[in-house]
Amino acid sequence: MLRLALYLHLLAFSLADPSDQGAVRDPFKADDATGFGPVFEEQPVDTIYPEESPEARIIMTCQARANPPATYRWMLNNTDVDPNSHDSHYSLSGGNLIITHPVRTKHVGKYSCLATNMYGTVVSQKASVQFGYLDLFSSEERPAVLVKEGQGAVLLCAPPHHYPGELSFRWILNEFPTFIPLDKRRFVSQKTGNLYISKVESSDRGNYSCIASSPSISKSVFSNYIPLKLLVERPIRKYPADLRVKFPNTTALVGQNIVLECFALGNPVPEIRWHRMGSTLPHNHEVRMAGAQLHLLNVQFDDSGNYSCEAVNSKGKDHHYANVSVEAHPEWVEHIVDTEKDLYSDHTMSCTAKGVPKPQIRWLKNGKPLNGKELRFSRLTSDDAGMYQCIAENRHGVIYANAELQVFVGAPKFLHNPVRRVLAPKNGRVVIECRPKAAPKPTFTWSKETELLSNSSRIFIWEDGSLEILNVMPADEGRYTCFAENDWGKANSTLPLVVTESTKITLAPSNADVHVRDDTWMECAASYDPSVDITFIWSLNEQEIDLHKDSTHYESTLNGSSNAKLLIKNAQLRHAGRYTCTAKTQVDNTSASAHLVVRGPPGAPGGVRVVDRSDRSVTLQWSRGADNHSPISKYTIQYRDQFSKDVWKNATTSPADIEGNAETAIVVDLFPWTEYEFRVIATNTLGTGDPSRPSHKEKTLESVPVVAPSDVGGGGGASRELTITWTPVQPQYYYGDNFGYIVAFKPHEGKEWNRVAVADPEAKHYVHKDPNIPPKTEFEVKVKAFNRQGEGPYSLTAIVYSAQDAPSNAPAILQGKALSASTASVSWLLLSESNIDGYQVRYWRQNGDSEGEDHKMIVVSGKENHTRLEGLKPSSDYIIEIRGYNSAGYGPPSKYIKIHTKKPPPDRPPKIIGTKLKGQLVNVAWEHVEPLSNESLREEYRVLYKKKGLLTGTLYSTKESHIDLPLHADGEYVVEVRAHTEGGNGAVAQISIPGNYSGAIMSSSSLNVLPMLLLALLRLNL
Repeated sequence: MLRLALYLHLLAFSLADPSDQGAVRDPFKADDATGFGPVFEEQPVDTIYPEESPEARIIMTCQARANPPATYRWMLNNTDVDPNSHDSHYSLSGGNLIITHPVRTKHVGKYSCLATNMYGTVVSQKASVQFGYLDLFSSEERPAVLVKEGQGAVLLCAPPHHYPGELSFRWILNEFPTFIPLDKRRFVSQKTGNLYISKVESSDRGNYSCIASSPSISKSVFSNYIPLKLLVERPIRKYPADLRVKFPNTTALVGQNIVLECFALGNPVPEIRWHRMGSTLPHNHEVRMAGAQLHLLNVQFDDSGNYSCEAVNSKGKDHHYANVSVEAHPEWVEHIVDTEKDLYSDHTMSCTAKGVPKPQIRWLKNGKPLNGKELRFSRLTSDDAGMYQCIAENRHGVIYANAELQVFVGAPKFLHNPVRRVLAPKNGRVVIECRPKAAPKPTFTWSKETELLSNSSRIFIWEDGSLEILNVMPADEGRYTCFAENDWGKANSTLPLVVTESTKITLAPSNADVHVRDDTWMECAASYDPSVDITFIWSLNEQEIDLHKDSTHYESTLNGSSNAKLLIKNAQLRHAGRYTCTAKTQVDNTSASAHLVVRGPPGAPGGVRVVDRSDRSVTLQWSRGADNHSPISKYTIQYRDQFSKDVWKNATTSPADIEGNAETAIVVDLFPWTEYEFRVIATNTLGTGDPSRPSHKEKTLESVPVVAPSDVGGGGGASRELTITWTPVQPQYYYGDNFGYIVAFKPHEGKEWNRVAVADPEAKHYVHKDPNIPPKTEFEVKVKAFNRQGEGPYSLTAIVYSAQDAPSNAPAILQGKALSASTASVSWLLLSESNIDGYQVRYWRQNGDSEGEDHKMIVVSGKENHTRLEGLKPSSDYIIEIRGYNSAGYGPPSKYIKIHTKKPPPDRPPKIIGTKLKGQLVNVAWEHVEPLSNESLREEYRVLYKKKGLLTGTLYSTKESHIDLPLHADGEYVVEVRAHTEGGNGAVAQISIPGNYSGAIMSSSSLNVLPMLLLALLRLNL
């Protein structure tokens, strides 16, 4: 009866007519198998079209890969673009949109491209078209800026209308291309274009023009000139720092580079300092433009926070604070991909994106919007197939994820998943899979030879069509057929089942016992069916051993095909455990195990803690660690304190030797009021193990100090003062809170000690002030430490003298005289007082600031009554004053005197016009240097004649415009000529005289004219 049912079953499968399935797409036909919906290869991008562009067209690109090929259409601001209208500026080339003779009023907006074929439609990312322009500056005359010398000035750029917003700015002074150099004093804001001068100097007078440049359209425009006029004010006043450029609250995107600007007016020129509130500046920061710009490079979320700039000069400070927040474009965490699902199956499409602010998710199907954050299909139909797009958007951007959903419908087919020959182990278990491609899901039946199979105690047909057979017997060999059927048709596939002998372990690995760093091995053998291949796999504690990765410690060798040996080299404690040998074939596997014991140094003790403490000892307790199969013989305790900089030291303990069975000990000889950590190390006959984790930090109790300050001494200071100094006690010897010093002192012949407490533990001196102390009085002094627990011992007594009096008289200046344009001399009468250590000479330019940058000071010894003043400015009045000083301070200043420096020497070198040989002499001639009205009169010429490479030579003087010099045969010589005036030496002219001189020589100053001529010619050509 069963055979008859099987024959009828086969007959029904053979007579099934595919035409009865209806007009559906066969997924196994070549055309359908390779067909797919549009996939973008090129999408439109944001475009800026310069209004003055000579190329009168815009090309928006769009190309998609699709089978069959896609057709294209475009939308502008969500409205269809019609390339075929009679007055249209649009045309299509493939998928690209071409805009000819674009017009700002018609063609600005957001464009998107739609690609369509039989499988669906996808929409490209939106791309903007904008017209780039930079108008001219206003033609109105710019008003002059009036400012006092030393004040700050702001010149407004007022850039013209433009798009896009990014411009770069530079300023010129008087004429192009004299660009304003930017430094600590001058700054151009790249946000507004304004020019800021923190402190105006006389050289800043002139006409200024702002240049605005648009890098997007490669165009620059100039403003009308802005005159900067100076109002003379003497003396020049000073002004506190005043921030005029202040960066706003700033939002940056992850990965961007941003620039924060701060600049201040003020005299002296302020210094700009940058800070981040509550943290240090990021490692990726750079300060540029003499401090006016803070660049944050490749910003990350951690760079967010409140930033401040501080402007500081000697007259005051100014602060500014603003927030920097970091946000991010949308970025996919999870997105949709092309998917094929069976008819009537369930499916979910979801997308997850990250970004700041959090992106919003929306969906499109074939270009049409769908509702919901995710799409759920409980029973797919062919109408659900199509092109889906997931879109994530925040205020910084939009990202698209595109995917095609194919819904498969078809009769069962075994073309892609045919049933193959199956091997089954005797007495084992086998599963024969049956997985045809079919939709909807088919029903399954099985037969062996001509017998239909049904579920029994040994045979099960799974829901997915697989056939399971338990306790396989030789009688189970034969041909098995899987039948699959759904509404669209039927199919079957047949395969043979072959029963093999089971794999068995014939030699199991043996237990082993080794010491750390020893070698050992384990052996394993198995019998198996000759029709299959066998491999051996070794594992430790159920984790497979990677023989390649851990070849340092493991090596596996085969002895024939059925015997394997595992060599364990240089065994470590971690190699101990349960080793399993698995003999594996294509059909089955079996395994056997053995244990390896590795004996070694002890493991780390645990739970180290302080259970009691005093001022100089603590009691420790711990728990035993693993002895690693060798009894612990002893423990060592180590400590580190707050002063040891992570260096662990062996502790002194009680008992001195800690036995291996101990779990507590006392650590002695510690410092009071000191924070300690402790660790414990175990040792056995095989070595010393790893240390325990450190205990929690514990501080010993307080105690009276025992260490006195050292190097007690003193002396000096201001009048009527006794200064006492010492070397402070190191912190590890404070021994308690409220640490300080007791300073004791008395006159040498006195009997009663004065005691003063100094509460600062880092104090190094104490000054006792008493108007009744005579100068240079001998005192005995001593110092000791104290803390909350009491006072320590005194230091050795030292002898210290009170301060002498400061000088009481002012020196009398004998003479001040200008020596040149930059030097002068001054002399004075020495003071008759015996306590003079030296003299301070101060000088500054009249109408300047006696404390400003023109102020200079010289100190000379008490035995000197004159000095030379240098670094003066020519044609200037200088004020000079002198005062005596000693260790007690400065005496009163002298009456000041005034000197006037000489006019400067000519700044032009003599022009050497020739040389002439005169026997053993060479005649060098030059043109006279005529001084200008503001320069000193020429007195003579000074000629230095020296061998080349030397600094010194023979100096000659002459009032003529030529000189005869002796020829030398020992090498090349150099002649230097300069005009000499009462204001000093002028600029130098130089010429070389070779050792074999025979005629004309061209001077170096003449040679310098050539590059200047070339440069002039080049600039004329430009």
